[in-house]
Amino acid sequence: MDCNVHALFLGPKSENRNFFKQMIDFVMDEHIHWRRDFHPSDKPVVSLSEQRSDRYAEALMRTEEALLELSARLKSGSVPFFSPRYLGHMISDTLMAANLGYLATILYNPNNCSYEASSASTMLELEVGQDLCHLFGYEKETSWGHITSGGTVANFEALWVARNLKSLVAALNEVRPDLLESFTSKQQANLPTKTLLDLLAQVKADGQLQAVREATSQYRGAGPKLGKVLVPQSKHYSWTKAMDIMGLGQDALVAIPVGSDFRMDTEVLNKTIREFVEQEVPIIAVVAVAGTTESGAVDEIHKIAALKRELNEQGVGFYLHIDGAYGGYLRALFKGEEGEFLPFAEVKRVCAKREDFCPLVDWPNREIYDAFQAIREADSVTVDPHKLGYVPYAAGGVVMKDRRALDLISYFAAYTFEEDGVEPALLGAFIMEGSRPGASAASVWMAHKVLPLNINGYGKLLAYSIDGAQRLYRAFLEDNAFEVNGREFTVHCLTRPDLNVVNFVFHEVGCESLQATNTLNRFLYEQCSYRSGPVYLEDFILSKTILEPSIYGPATHQFLSQIPMSTEEFDQGTGVFVLRSCLMTPYLTSNQSFEEYKSKFWASLTHHLTRYTEKFPVSKRPASQNGVFEKVQTACSASAS
Repeated sequence: MDCNVHALFLGPKSENRNFFKQMIDFVMDEHIHWRRDFHPSDKPVVSLSEQRSDRYAEALMRTEEALLELSARLKSGSVPFFSPRYLGHMISDTLMAANLGYLATILYNPNNCSYEASSASTMLELEVGQDLCHLFGYEKETSWGHITSGGTVANFEALWVARNLKSLVAALNEVRPDLLESFTSKQQANLPTKTLLDLLAQVKADGQLQAVREATSQYRGAGPKLGKVLVPQSKHYSWTKAMDIMGLGQDALVAIPVGSDFRMDTEVLNKTIREFVEQEVPIIAVVAVAGTTESGAVDEIHKIAALKRELNEQGVGFYLHIDGAYGGYLRALFKGEEGEFLPFAEVKRVCAKREDFCPLVDWPNREIYDAFQAIREADSVTVDPHKLGYVPYAAGGVVMKDRRALDLISYFAAYTFEEDGVEPALLGAFIMEGSRPGASAASVWMAHKVLPLNINGYGKLLAYSIDGAQRLYRAFLEDNAFEVNGREFTVHCLTRPDLNVVNFVFHEVGCESLQATNTLNRFLYEQCSYRSGPVYLEDFILSKTILEPSIYGPATHQFLSQIPMSTEEFDQGTGVFVLRSCLMTPYLTSNQSFEEYKSKFWASLTHHLTRYTEKFPVSKRPASQNGVFEKVQTACSASAS
C-alpha cells in the first residue's frame, strides 16, 4: 500500500470538498434511512399539518438563526489549523476519514461506558485498543487498550494501575504471606511487574482475589509512604495532578534532570533507581517520554529498558510507563506491513528512496530508532490519536502490556475474559471515565482503516511532518544571521528536533540582556498569535514556551552559551522566552529542492516574522536592543524580495 497524503484531508483550500460533501450526504442518507426503516409500519409521530404550523416553523427558524450565529462565531474566532501557515501547537488538519467516522457515529449518540448503549462502537473501541497494542509491540492475546478523553486521563489510568500494583505486596503480606516467603525484603520493596502479576494470578486461581484487592490501595487508599514516581523534568503537568488525585502527594514525585538535548538524563536516573533499590525505597513507577510537549524530545527508552532487564535478573524491578501522548504514533514509521519492527537500515532506505521525503538531516538517528523499538518493553503506554493520529478531539488512549493488571482496578470481584478478548459489557467497570462518546472510537477506527499503522500508512503521513520540521531546522542553521549597518541579528534553535517540534529564539549579537531578548521574542509571538487580534488575519501563527530555571536549570546553560549570552539572569530566576513551532502540517514537503523551499516558504516566514517589528512601540524597546528591529526588517524584506 502507498497512499497520496494530500488525498487524506479536506485540504487548506478545500481541494477535496466534492468528495467530502458526497460522503457527508451518504452519512446523512444512511442515518435517515436507518430511522425510517426501524419498524416501518409505525406511523410518523409528526403530522404534515403540524409541520406546516406557525409554531413549528418558528422552532425551525430559531434553530437556523442559532446555527448562523454559531457559524459566524466559529469562522471569526477559530484557529486555522488546516493551513501550512499554522506552526503553533500540536494540532493540525484532521483526516477526512476520521471526521466522517465521528459525524456518522455522533448521529447515533452511543455511550461507550455501557455495552447496552453502544453495542457497535464499544467493539470498535476494543478493535482500536488492539491496533494500538500491536503498534507498540504487545502480544494481542495478553495486552489491552482503550480510548480515553486525552493523554491526561490515560496517564492517570497508568498511574492508577501502578499504584495499586505497588500496594499488592503489603496486601499479600497480610492475606497470603506464604507467597512472599522466597523474596528478600530488598526484593519485596521493588518486585518486577511480571512477578507481581504472577502472584496476583495465583491469588485469583486460589479464589482469594477479592480479599487481596480489599487490602490494596484500591480500597484503603495510598500515601507518600507507598513509594516514589520517577519522571523527567520535562514531564507533562498531568503527572503533578495525578500524584495529587491518586493520593500519593507531590512530594513523592522525583524529577530527574534533562540534558542539553532536553532528554531525561539516564545516568542520573540509573543512579537514582539503584540507590532506591539498595535503600529498599519502593518505586511505584518510572515514566519516560516519547515526544515532550515543549521540545518534542524522545527520552532514551532503550537505556531505561536495559536497566529494567538487568534489575529483573536480580529479582527486583520497576513499573515502566511511556508517556507517548504526542510521539507514540511515530512508531508506525518503523513498522512493516506485516507488523514487524523493521531493521534500522530498512527504515533509512525507505525514507531515502522516496521522492516526497527528503532526508535533509540524519533522521531517524540510531538513538531515536532504539528508543521507539524499546517501547515494547514498557508496562503501559499513553498515546493520543487526536495528536499525531490526526483525528478530532477528544481521543486519547492507554495500552497495557499485561491485561491481568485490570484485576486491580476492576470493580468486579472476579474479572473475566472471553476467548477473543475483554467481555465488552464490563468495559465501563475498569476505566476511569464514565459516559464517553462512541464517536471518538469510531473516528480512530476509521483512521486506522484508511491509514494502517505501518511505514506505508501512517508512517508516510508522519514522514511528511518530520520532513517539514527538518527543513525548517536546516533553514535556521544555514540562514540565521542578518547584518545591516554593522549590527547583526541571529536566530538560534534550542536543540536539533527529535521529532517535529522546532524551538527558536531571535537575538541581537552583542546583547547580553536576557530580559531584552525575552521582550523581543514575546513581542514577535504576540504578533503571530491570538494576542494581536483574530488569528485568521495572521500571516503565520506560532506558539511559545518559557524555559524556567527551576525546571530546566543547567540544561539551558548550553543553549544560552551558544547564542552567546550570559547565564546570570537565568540563574537569578529569569526564564527564557522561546518561540515554538510544532510542524504537524503535511503540506510543507514536496518534490521541490531545499533551495526552492528556502526561496519560498522560508523567505516568506522570516519576512513576516520580522516585519511586525514596525508596530513595536519605541518606548518599549530595551535600550540594548535599539536598532535591531529596523535592521532585521530591512534584511528580511530584501531576502524575501
